[in-house]
Amino acid sequence: MEFRGAGVRGTHGPGDVPICMFAPMGQRWGQTPLMQVQYLILLAILLSLLLLQLNQRLVSPLVAIAERWLRWVVISVGGAQLCRDFELVDRPLWVLAVAVFIGWFLLETLYNWLAIAALSVSPFPLFPRYALNSSGEEWPVQPRFLRIREWLRAQGFKQVQALKAEVDGDIYLRVSIYQDEAALLRVQVTFLPQSNGAIDVCYSLTSTAADGSRYVTDNLYIPFGGFYPSDWYVDRRPCCRSLPRLLALHRKRIASMGHELAAFAAEPMVDLNDAQRELDKVNTELGFLNPQGAREENGKITHEGRYRVWKEIWMLNYLGRSARYD
Repeated sequence: MEFRGAGVRGTHGPGDVPICMFAPMGQRWGQTPLMQVQYLILLAILLSLLLLQLNQRLVSPLVAIAERWLRWVVISVGGAQLCRDFELVDRPLWVLAVAVFIGWFLLETLYNWLAIAALSVSPFPLFPRYALNSSGEEWPVQPRFLRIREWLRAQGFKQVQALKAEVDGDIYLRVSIYQDEAALLRVQVTFLPQSNGAIDVCYSLTSTAADGSRYVTDNLYIPFGGFYPSDWYVDRRPCCRSLPRLLALHRKRIASMGHELAAFAAEPMVDLNDAQRELDKVNTELGFLNPQGAREENGKITHEGRYRVWKEIWMLNYLGRSARYD
């Protein structure tokens, strides 16, 4: 018997199956669904490696979030497929993928929890003290960083101090503080060294009101999880990597508050170190940090504080959001 019609052409006899042009692509190419899944996993692995290499150059939180999600999916589906291939578990593919998905969540949770515990007992302070940086190396010479400096100068900001803070052995945060002409707004440009040798930059914009309130808008993606003083109004935007957009957002916040701003009276190093001491005091009083006398035995961060840090790590790593502090 011969079949003719839109998209159908072939012969049908005993034991034969008609060939249709609307059949799934894998069937038209002679591939089984298993081969399709394997090709998709391979493609996802290659894309994940590409994002990883790209992020080593860009050091972008957005690229890092995409790479983490893709890696999680690859591990889940790939692990499930391996279980099917080796006939380890006789369950549907989607059930195995969900199980591996949850398993990876638990494994990464364990890793993050151990990292937080190591941070808690490390000899380095959570709120490091800043010192003057007289080495002349506060600003990297990469073109994208030089453009940021030129933009700040074009907007009327002038550098007032270069600082550094030790965070881990010989690793230092390099900070450059800029201030507008009226001393009502300070821009803290922080250069963060990465484990692969790359450098990233974050911004923190600060203004103070006449009543002593402190307004901070930053794009730091380092997990905090602690508390701020009651008269601090902090808005963290880790996915906003543009300094002009961050500056516009900060000025919009200030205008909406309707408070009169006060000029900075103290030098940046003194102001930042005073703020660090206040943060340490507040977080000790509110139970995020252990009292000074108990830190050597129990670590710096309490169990409740460790949970808050763990939660913020997940929010930053997979959602690009931090806790609301405003």
